[in-house]
Amino acid sequence: PEGIVCGDLGDKTSYNENSCGALSCKITLKAGETRTIAFLLGMKPSSEAAEVIRCYENPAPTVAEELEALKADWNSKLDNLKVSTPSPEFDTMINTWNAYNCFMTFIWSRAASFIYCGLRNGYGYRDTVQDIQGIIHLAPEMALEKIRFMLSAQVNNGGGLPLVKFTHTPGKEDTPDDASYVQETGHPAYRADDALWLFPTVYKYISETGNTAFLDEVIPFANKDEATVYEHLKRAVAFSLDHLGPHGMPAGLYADWNDCLRLGANGESSFVALQFYYAMTILKIFAEYKKDTEYVQYLEETQKAFGEKVQELCWDNDRFVRGYTESGERIGEAAAPEANMWLNPQSWAVISGLASPEQGDAALNNVYERLNTKYGAILMDPPYHAHAFDGALAVIYNQGTKENSGIFSQSQGWLILAEALRGHGERAFTYFMENSPAAQNDCAEIRRLEPYCYGQFTEGKASKHFGRSHVHWLTGTASTVMVGCVEGILGLRPDLEGLRLSPSVPKSWKHFEIEKVFRGKQLHISVENPDEKESGCCSLVLNGQKLADNYIPEKLLQDKNEVILTL
Repeated sequence: PEGIVCGDLGDKTSYNENSCGALSCKITLKAGETRTIAFLLGMKPSSEAAEVIRCYENPAPTVAEELEALKADWNSKLDNLKVSTPSPEFDTMINTWNAYNCFMTFIWSRAASFIYCGLRNGYGYRDTVQDIQGIIHLAPEMALEKIRFMLSAQVNNGGGLPLVKFTHTPGKEDTPDDASYVQETGHPAYRADDALWLFPTVYKYISETGNTAFLDEVIPFANKDEATVYEHLKRAVAFSLDHLGPHGMPAGLYADWNDCLRLGANGESSFVALQFYYAMTILKIFAEYKKDTEYVQYLEETQKAFGEKVQELCWDNDRFVRGYTESGERIGEAAAPEANMWLNPQSWAVISGLASPEQGDAALNNVYERLNTKYGAILMDPPYHAHAFDGALAVIYNQGTKENSGIFSQSQGWLILAEALRGHGERAFTYFMENSPAAQNDCAEIRRLEPYCYGQFTEGKASKHFGRSHVHWLTGTASTVMVGCVEGILGLRPDLEGLRLSPSVPKSWKHFEIEKVFRGKQLHISVENPDEKESGCCSLVLNGQKLADNYIPEKLLQDKNEVILTL
């Protein structure tokens, strides 16, 4: 800090600015003398603070021990996945900084921010459940504790509490059906997507750990009653089916993921429809494991009819539309003068499995040609300006900012995953690099955020500040990009019985390595790419034994394993 350099710290008043505290300590050293100085930051009552300070009267050994303990704690988490690829930007983000960002978001949810004024009065449901996904492969036991907590914030009707109070008491909470909840939290109604985020999160946890017994664990609901995890998920599906719009797609309720897009309580969101389709796929896997035959058949019939309906209502020649308003206006159709191309329905059509291969490729090509920029893909195009419907709250933002054609960073992770699922390694890695903090150091004066953490959004091509990023650290981007890179680009895709390896990488990656801990077993994975492929499996060898395809059953794993995958 300048005050340290010039020796004039003084007492300065910071009015509506980002305040900074600086500490300095002047010492005089004799020849050959060393001193250890510990700076302590904290807040305790005076008596307790004095006790803490006494522990550091001889700081050298104490600080050294605590530093080693801190390193060991972080290494115990980060060492569960290490990659070595031809991209130093990818390695530093996956091995360290994206992982660290995921833990910060996981611990704090979006409940505090350096940017937004004030403090939330609770945990956002969708935010917190999404954030869990980023650390499951690194610290599954931490993830489990938070999953239990969020399941206990699910209402017995299957919906999620939009905001989970810091004082949350399972079984005793009021809900959006109660005026007291609305008054205390400011959330007037359920959101359409909250409980649907449970499906990929619970599936990722069980697949990573093999802990299928979790499905039978009994967890209370937020307001009353209790049920197994499996029943919690069944009620989430029932909640969506109990709240359908006039076309038979999930009703928009208060909002879907995009809080600036209010389709209306009886509007219908294609994004939520695709989430719901995906939820049924996951629940069917669990139902088959549980041998719940009658429910499997119910899900198959329901999903088939629902998928046909979404295809009919939402596919528009070369793209999926964003949904329908209460009045029946179709949002995101090609003929609309503004906002006729949206990012999330295209990526989620692929992630959900609803899109055919031809549809998926057409939609993703449209994204690349229409929405992509050198800093990532914008959320929609053209921006809202003169033709916004009443629920298009994004119009309050300048064009190119946040949800009004900004580059919403969280959506980049879904796009990375979607391209990887289609085997498009070049595109998946391109999207990673465009939005990666580690790849932005040659334009720091444009990006204006730390070179190691994600921001919530970057201003898009319609903004005069194109490329400037905002709202660092506490953003769902950390989780979605981690999942997109680990499951998508690296292709580490566990299921209930083992691990599938399906990398989608740049053709130039002729060799890379992965160190992974999977269900307590060490895996050293070497990926060879002699023919410069983007994806696909030529052969997979586990401990000298050639396997039938790119799938490793858990029962074949030893304590330490050598894996060679040839693309």
